[in-house]
Amino acid sequence: MIVGTAGHIDHGKSTLVRALTGVDTDRLPEEKQRGISIELGYAFMDLPDAGGRIAFVDVPGHERLVHTMIAGATGMNAALLLVAADDGPMPQTREHLAVLSLLGVARGAVVVTKADRADAAHVQAVVAEAQALLAGSALAGAPVFVVSATSGQGLDALRAWLGEQARHEAVAPAGGAAFRVAVDRAFTLAGVGTVVTGTVHAGHVAAGDELRLVPGDATVRVRSLHAQNQAVAQARAGQRCALALAGVAKEEVERGQWLVAPAAALATDRLDATLTLWHGEAKALRSGTPVTVHLGADAVPGTVAVLDRELLAPGETARVQLVLRRRIGAWHDDRVVLRDASATRTVAGGHVLDPCAPVRYRRTPQRLAELDALALAAPDERIAALVAAAPQGVDLQRLAAAQGRAVAPVAGALTGGGWALGAAQTVQARSAVLAALAAFHAAHPDELGPDAARLRRLALPRLPDALYRALLAALIADGAVALRGAFVHLPAHGVRLSASEERIAQKAAPKLAAAGFEGAWARDLARDCGESEPLMRTTLSRLAQRGELHQVVKDLFYPPATMATLAGIVRRVAAGRGGEVTAAAFRDATALGRKRAIQILEHFDRIGLLRRVGDVHRLRSDSTLFLDEREAA
Repeated sequence: MIVGTAGHIDHGKSTLVRALTGVDTDRLPEEKQRGISIELGYAFMDLPDAGGRIAFVDVPGHERLVHTMIAGATGMNAALLLVAADDGPMPQTREHLAVLSLLGVARGAVVVTKADRADAAHVQAVVAEAQALLAGSALAGAPVFVVSATSGQGLDALRAWLGEQARHEAVAPAGGAAFRVAVDRAFTLAGVGTVVTGTVHAGHVAAGDELRLVPGDATVRVRSLHAQNQAVAQARAGQRCALALAGVAKEEVERGQWLVAPAAALATDRLDATLTLWHGEAKALRSGTPVTVHLGADAVPGTVAVLDRELLAPGETARVQLVLRRRIGAWHDDRVVLRDASATRTVAGGHVLDPCAPVRYRRTPQRLAELDALALAAPDERIAALVAAAPQGVDLQRLAAAQGRAVAPVAGALTGGGWALGAAQTVQARSAVLAALAAFHAAHPDELGPDAARLRRLALPRLPDALYRALLAALIADGAVALRGAFVHLPAHGVRLSASEERIAQKAAPKLAAAGFEGAWARDLARDCGESEPLMRTTLSRLAQRGELHQVVKDLFYPPATMATLAGIVRRVAAGRGGEVTAAAFRDATALGRKRAIQILEHFDRIGLLRRVGDVHRLRSDSTLFLDEREAA
């Protein structure tokens, strides 16, 4: 169990920890000289009866060091709020209480210290004042212990209470949670190398494991471990941990970074959270307010956007988005504390819902429904609700990283390429594809259908490609749509040739192939094949509907092999010109006249290989048109 000591400067935090553990947490020369804690201090108390040990985090009380206090408070299981009997509650007492409450530390006690420096009546007055101070906070109703580290008064009762808390501390099962430790110190030990310390927030780690340092992309290996100040083979959530690392120098590690399992490695500069404004604030919180965001052992400037209301009033809770000046490590359910822009006053706190927050559509009812799903407590229920709420599906790999745990398959969801789409959204997406195809056939009766990439742009432009491909495969498997080459069409739109049309098609095929880049006109083919022009035109149109010919302009036809060759030239020209193709460049590459070159490029625009932008044509990066035909050729 990790217990934090908090309170105003010189109210006896370090002295109390030394009395309980025998360890002086003021380790820096400057701390010894000034008699105050500047950095976080750590000490450990063995529990002979219960087994195990309690880790104490002694946080500094000076107002300028509240950011260090917040770093220490993150990850605490319980807290001791200290109030000196000769002083009573002071400004940092109140701010530390706010920090503990906003971080969700609901288990703790008040310790009235220096009882030997005040008479009994004054001590009781301070006890009453401290109890009143707790009203409306997470520690309301917490027990109060009156102690003197000098005389030993009350220490046995406090030790007994701490032991009882440790015995009832639930050890969270791993449950698929990825390992994460918030780094608050890094140093070098002779013969060991780089060592980092921090509080383990989730999962477990063993010697030999590989971890990622985030923000950043360094990969390190764990050489050895200490947990609760003892050498161990494995460390787990809820422990103070020191890790000796291979693969990184001390100078490459900064306080505020995280060491995490590779599957959970992510960093963000924009996160959605549930936020409560401290009830003691004088004014409501509005969008655009600059703040200092504390998460883990890090602190970064940012701004708040209130998502589900105009203003966040004191004591109220709302959904917000935090936009940060730089990237930090953050995961679902991490506790976050906000101070004002100058970092002089604690104003709000809450927990992260989504560390991968969107820039756009952040206030829509749809997005708020997704945040409602992410607020659910049970992981499997939360994931299932999110998949059911997300209109464009969920990236399961990114979700697993953001959740800091493995994500189980969601029953009934369409899956593909690491994405999942809810059952209701899948039904809607199928309907959109079929409606888009019906509209295309009505508008372009002489074409077999759009290619798969163009159909996606027509029907489901925001759906991730992996999900669209899975949806299309399911539609084809069900017989709802048909695929010929790269072209998709409704089964009823397939065109059958009559016996005479089959005969004419066979006669025209070699002449179409011989026409080369110039293409073949219907009247010329009719003449050369000895067939009537109307029958030839009808046959060629039906072949174009079937996807077996391309009609570039009225009555001008090309076989697929020739068009695949021309498409290959387009791709080569585009590759040499930053993705752009001009009529002049294509004309020179094919030795065609300008008019015919323009006609072919405009045909490629219509069928989705190119996109007209001003005077140039840009190659569509998602188009797969002609790739199979070209390879076959």
